[in-house]
Amino acid sequence: MDIHEILEHLPHRYPILLVDRVLDVIPGERIVALKNVSVNEPFFPGHYPHHPVMPGVLIVEALAQAAAILSFKTMGGKPNDKSVYYFVGIDGARFKRPVSPGDQLILEVSIQANKRGLWKFAAQAKVDDQIAAEAELLCTVRTIE
Repeated sequence: MDIHEILEHLPHRYPILLVDRVLDVIPGERIVALKNVSVNEPFFPGHYPHHPVMPGVLIVEALAQAAAILSFKTMGGKPNDKSVYYFVGIDGARFKRPVSPGDQLILEVSIQANKRGLWKFAAQAKVDDQIAAEAELLCTVRTIE
């Protein structure tokens, strides 16, 4: 999926859109996506000016966005103005290596369960085949009024 199709499957926009391309997706199973980490990211001037590092919370957010795309592909739908995709839980989050400008973050997410609209995912973010972060994510889609 290119950026145009990603924008159809995610409600996120700049500066919080953190998925640049989907390399592989198998609805109902898994997704592999990527985030190109640029020195021009809006958070780098403050995190940290002398040694830029992507905040761990944004790495986990990128994983959740990949999970959202997988959820919508699995459901055969797309988000709209009446729905919102909520991140409702993070378990076992671990950060193994820093992510810096110039890195290509590979986001690998697989579905563990989907019960009553609550999705559970196993997620890993890698740089050069090294795990940068991993977590178990819980997400849900809700209709807003």
